[in-house]
Amino acid sequence: MVLAAGLGTRMGRLTETTPKPLLDVGGETLLGRQLARLAAAGIAEVVVNVAQHGRRIRDAIGDGRRFGVRVEYSDEGPEPLETAGGIVKALPMLGGEPFIVANADVLTDFDFTRLALDGAEGQIVLVANPRHHLQGDFALDSRGRVSERGERLTYAGLALFSPSLFAGLAPGRRALKPILDGAIARGGLRGLKHEGLWIDVGTPERLAEARKRVSRRGEDRAGESDAKAAGRREADR
Repeated sequence: MVLAAGLGTRMGRLTETTPKPLLDVGGETLLGRQLARLAAAGIAEVVVNVAQHGRRIRDAIGDGRRFGVRVEYSDEGPEPLETAGGIVKALPMLGGEPFIVANADVLTDFDFTRLALDGAEGQIVLVANPRHHLQGDFALDSRGRVSERGERLTYAGLALFSPSLFAGLAPGRRALKPILDGAIARGGLRGLKHEGLWIDVGTPERLAEARKRVSRRGEDRAGESDAKAAGRREADR
């Protein structure tokens, strides 16, 4: 499930006409990039939740085929249901197996194949605290379980959840953190730390940073390709 129902109010004028998941970063939308990363990890079916700007997102993404996945949409109406509320609404579409949840507005190179429940109710991805969230959210213990005690890290908006974590919850607006807190108290939430690229594209400044990072990585990859090609030409002589 990719979460794309947020209103993006912190982006100012940038999201007056364009939903935040459709903002361009390096020639592709944020949402498109996330769908492509899921496809690269072997994910074939994705539910995208939408709200106020649902029609524009549907028109831009379509059935998801060009990203390598099949997309269905969970429409929450004019007002988003928050993260857990959106998941609860989409549960009938997600099936009975564990499912990935990813924020649409996160730029990352995280490899989704790293996620595994191993008997837990969920596993969340954590990153070093960014400047805008220095207090962090959770900690990790030595056994890879999420804890409230220890060095604080920030929830990356990427996770793998068992449907049982949301079973029996009533529909409606609902935040995710109280549900994660309950799983932590039961010892049922695992975590892993991602050390690579991760930007929460929540403000115009972070959007600019994301665009710079993508441009820089593209230049680096082009340089690597040129170097490899030069090496091949040298070897052919």
